[in-house]
Amino acid sequence: MAIGMGSDRIRALLVAAAVAAGIVAAAPTATADTVAPMCADGWEATTLVEGVGNLENLDSDGNGGFYVTGLLDGFLAHVDSAGRFEKVLTGLDHPAGVRVDGPHVYFLTGDGLTEAPGTLQRYEVATGAVTVLLNGLNGPNGLLLLPDGDLLFTTIGTNGPPTGIARYRPSTGDYTRTWSNVPLSNGIALAPDGKSVYADNMTMRIFRIPLDAPDRQVVVAGIPNLISLPDDMEATRADTLYVADHAFGSINQVNTTTGAACAIVTGLIKPGPMRNPPDGTTSVRIARDGNGWALYITGMDGTLRRLRPPSGIDLTPATPNR
Repeated sequence: MAIGMGSDRIRALLVAAAVAAGIVAAAPTATADTVAPMCADGWEATTLVEGVGNLENLDSDGNGGFYVTGLLDGFLAHVDSAGRFEKVLTGLDHPAGVRVDGPHVYFLTGDGLTEAPGTLQRYEVATGAVTVLLNGLNGPNGLLLLPDGDLLFTTIGTNGPPTGIARYRPSTGDYTRTWSNVPLSNGIALAPDGKSVYADNMTMRIFRIPLDAPDRQVVVAGIPNLISLPDDMEATRADTLYVADHAFGSINQVNTTTGAACAIVTGLIKPGPMRNPPDGTTSVRIARDGNGWALYITGMDGTLRRLRPPSGIDLTPATPNR
């Protein structure tokens, strides 16, 4: 699908990609085709919620529902197991990554290349209380809850030097601004070994980052599109990654051993007379679907969808507390 290359936003993204490519030029490269082949056979898509703004991220509430963020509309909302949508916080500045940890929902604000400094905040489900944990963040975007309770979050801001991936420990308040130096990073997911994470960035690549050596990242795949805007992701226990991609409105299935990728769905683009990314798919999570598992995805078209896999695909998530 053609992209309106006159867009200021696209130009900014491509400049950011070039900058990031220069910063991590020493990293090993991966081959990428111009378009990901399709592997959609047998996948079943169902719309659960639609028309609710520009959805940026989601996480399971553990009870068949989800918390979602609205990037341009500035909200944190809850979708229950019956599909009822309710905003629980409004007036937020470009909210992005969200993660549920028992009675708390962690979320980021200030997502964007040139937005005002962002925050990490905590919402208490029972009382509605909100606590700001960190200020002054450089375009925080993807958020991950580690098994030990720590949080990792990516940053894509260009108002200052890239700050890479940060680590924060809620139990003590310990904060490492640049835990891993992957610049202009976006999506992030736990690997099934529990000892590493995956992250993507504006260089159209996916990195494996050891938790005990976060600056020794290794490229495992190149995003298989000529102009690609990779976003959030999740890994399975079998070490397959599912990655949202803005440019094609896709969910890509990535083999982390070979780097091969294919699209299980594509064309999920926000309607309008002209393309203005980010306007495609934004995040993917694995959550319960009856006795099995399914992918749940958000997009800038304001839709929450469920993707049920065909027989033979194991979606058991890498994250143990799912």
